[in-house]
Amino acid sequence: MAAPIEELVASLTGNEQEPLEALQALKTAALALPLGTLREKVPELRLGGIFSLLNVNDREQIALCVTILERFLQALEPVNVARNYKEELQRGLYHPDDSVKLLTITQVGRIVECSVALTEIFNSLELLKQMILSIGGDKISVSKEAIKSLSKIAQTTSGLNVLFGSNLLTELKNVMAISDVVRYRVYELLVAISSISAESLGYCVNSGLISQLLEELTGDDILVRVTCTEMVTSLAGTVHGRQYLAQQGIIDKISNMILGADSDPFSGFYLPGLVKFFGNLAVMDSPQQICERYPIFIEKVFDMAEGHDPTMVGVAVDTLGILGANMEGKEVLQKTGGKFQSVLRRVGNHAKNSPTELRVRCLDSISSLLYIPEDYHTEDLLAMTHSWIHSLSAQPIDMFRSIASQPFPELHCGALKVFTAIANQPWAQKLMIESPGFIEYIIDRTVDPDKDSKDAKFELVKALVDSKTIAETIGNQHYLRLRCYLREGPYYITAVSSVAVEGAE
Repeated sequence: MAAPIEELVASLTGNEQEPLEALQALKTAALALPLGTLREKVPELRLGGIFSLLNVNDREQIALCVTILERFLQALEPVNVARNYKEELQRGLYHPDDSVKLLTITQVGRIVECSVALTEIFNSLELLKQMILSIGGDKISVSKEAIKSLSKIAQTTSGLNVLFGSNLLTELKNVMAISDVVRYRVYELLVAISSISAESLGYCVNSGLISQLLEELTGDDILVRVTCTEMVTSLAGTVHGRQYLAQQGIIDKISNMILGADSDPFSGFYLPGLVKFFGNLAVMDSPQQICERYPIFIEKVFDMAEGHDPTMVGVAVDTLGILGANMEGKEVLQKTGGKFQSVLRRVGNHAKNSPTELRVRCLDSISSLLYIPEDYHTEDLLAMTHSWIHSLSAQPIDMFRSIASQPFPELHCGALKVFTAIANQPWAQKLMIESPGFIEYIIDRTVDPDKDSKDAKFELVKALVDSKTIAETIGNQHYLRLRCYLREGPYYITAVSSVAVEGAE
């Protein structure tokens, strides 16, 4: 019979010379017990002995201790971890093994999510200093976890005061000096903190580090510019972040950077990021306002879409899909007239002939552009999408059926997604019924090679059946066949009955 877990923990005391067997037995017992049972037992255990067994060069012993402590600490309330094992956690951050650091930082992350336990962390500046130093470590998983935990601390005014109102800010600046990579990690932390609230953004701005980030955005180092563009795009993800960037003239600067890209031989490195920035901005604010105020944005997207660089084409296609996802964005694109029709022809050509990855991105974008919720159906909007699909191809239904028949699941699903996007529009329903064998193709489950394809086909059928105009457009017979398919579900298999033949064995 296995020894009780209390005895196994006690047996480690005084057994520092040959602890592996005892640790293995304890690990087995700890993992075997339900978490609920552990929650009853662990508060009574003294885990200091297990923490002390981490102080060796034996990787097997360290791994066993980490697994056991992960399980035990998970069973403890964060406030108990903070009060009883704060010194052990602090020592863990100095440990040379990254798994120990990761264990420690993860526990700090649990503690800072608990308001009762949080003050224990605030009273231990040395532990927080080690957390900041962990950002500069070699192991990316450790630094990411440290960034996550430190950003949680900043979710309260008290936490902001601790991070920015003490010598910890000096530690943060010192860590930034380690390397470019580490500096970007600190920027990542600052952007995460800035995104929490206008108050947290104010603390980051007052630290002077946000200004440093924005200066690097327009600096001479191209690779730094690329990374900073990503950071600024994240900062623009909140209303207060966008307001700050606008007040600092950063949005105008990014517009000017796009304007000057044609004369910069290295613009290919950072231009995609600038375009993504404006694409996200248009979605979060107003496509019409952004495109009217910064016309260079939409002009550059069109130029990229009609260019020959696959990377630029992919970014342009994605951006068009984002812009055209809402009705205002569709109207902005429609107002450009023949220019957009020309872009659509190129997108249709890429969807048909380019490498698979770009084809899939084109299909996703086309789906986004062509979809109109039924509540928004007007004669003008339906005429718009009708003209768009014929700009993509002279025979659009045949083209997308051809793509759907190819032996690549991502293309198959992408083409079905386009059909689903237009399924509620009467002109599309007429094109479908006029395409020979289209309804038979839709209800044929044998042409769908995998689960994703079957699910995509089912969504198409559901979109057709849910349309108010479908029965009138395709006729009752076809409508009832679609209803039957929907009722049976995506994975229905027709039963094959066997007939006994007299004389057969």
